Amino acid sequence: MHQPAEPYKRNLPLRCSVTRALSAQILALLLSFSTLALYHPFLAFSQTAQSSDDVVRVTTDLLLFPIRIRDKHGKTIAGLTERDMTINDKDHVISALHVSAGAERVALVFALDQSGSLREIISNQQEAALALFQRFNERSRVAVVRFSESPSLVSPFGRDTTTARSAFKFPPGINQRTAIFDGADYAIRTFDNLQPDRAERRIVILISDGLDNASTIKADRVIDNAVDKHVSIYVIHLPLFEPREGHLAVRPPAKGFRDLAEKTGGKYFLVGNLDSTLSPSTNIDLTPVFQAIEEDLRSQYLLGFYLAAEARDGRRHSFSVSLPPGVEYSVGKLGYSRQHNFSVNLPAQ
Repeated sequence: MHQPAEPYKRNLPLRCSVTRALSAQILALLLSFSTLALYHPFLAFSQTAQSSDDVVRVTTDLLLFPIRIRDKHGKTIAGLTERDMTINDKDHVISALHVSAGAERVALVFALDQSGSLREIISNQQEAALALFQRFNERSRVAVVRFSESPSLVSPFGRDTTTARSAFKFPPGINQRTAIFDGADYAIRTFDNLQPDRAERRIVILISDGLDNASTIKADRVIDNAVDKHVSIYVIHLPLFEPREGHLAVRPPAKGFRDLAEKTGGKYFLVGNLDSTLSPSTNIDLTPVFQAIEEDLRSQYLLGFYLAAEARDGRRHSFSVSLPPGVEYSVGKLGYSRQHNFSVNLPAQ
C-alpha cells in the first residue's frame, strides 16, 4: 500500500472516552493521533474475536499504535517497513498502512523523589540517566522535575544536559511528606508547552521509594491524564524495607504506584535489595535499568492505519495485520502474536 498524498496534519487536541477499565489500558498505547476529522470512529484490537466492550472512541484521521516486535528467540528486530506487514482487509476500510521506528526522538522527563532516603542514590545516577537521553536523536529533549510535598520543574526541556545534570543533586528533605502522584501528574503536564510531534515519544522516568502520604490526586487520574496526553511512564522503584514475620521485607508501595507504568505503556522496575539499601552509595547502579528502558523503547514501532471512506458507513469492519513467519508483535496488554485483529466502527456520514 502507498502513503496518501496529503501530508499528516494536526490542529486539535485528542478527545477520547472508553467503555471500561481495560479500554483505558488499550488507550494508554494510542499515540500522536491526527485530529482533523469531525466524525467519532471506534477502533479496537485483539488476538481473537472482538468484544463489544473493548472499544476505544477517538477523533482522528490517522490511528497510531506503539507495538513491540521480536523474533522467535525474543530478540528485537530493526528495519521493518510496511512491506513486511500483511493486511487482511476484505471490506477495504484501510487506505494505507504507516510503519515507523517508535523511539528515534524522545521528550524525556526525569521525575525525582526528594525523600531523604533516596538523595544519595539519585545523585549517583546522573551520568547513567543522561547517557540514556544522549543516545537518542539530536532533536530529543530532556527535563527534570523534583517532588516532595509539592513538585517543581528544576530543569526545563532542552538538549543541553548541564542544567539537567545539576538537577540530580539536591539537599535532603527534612520532615517533609511525599506526594508521588502529584509529582507524576506535574511531570506529565510539563509536556503541555511543547509543540505536538507525532514522531516524538513522550516519556516520564519516575524514580521513587513508592511511599505516598501527601498527594491530592489519585493514581487513576494520573493514568488518565497520561493516556490523554500520550505519555508513557517508566517507574523505577527503590524500595524501603520493614520488619515482617521476623525478617526485613520490601515495604509495599502506594496503591496505584505500579499501575502508573503498566497502564500507560511503560514498564515497572523494582531495584535493589537489603544489602544495597544498607549501603546505597556503593551497591545501587541504575545503568542496567536505563539500558532496559532504551531497549524497550527501541524495540517499539508505530503501526498506523489511514481510514478509507468505506469505513464511514456506521457498520463494524474487521481486519487483521500479520508479520512473516518467525516474527511476532504485541499491541497493548494482549501479548505477542504473529497476527492481531482490529475492528473499526465509524458513524455514517
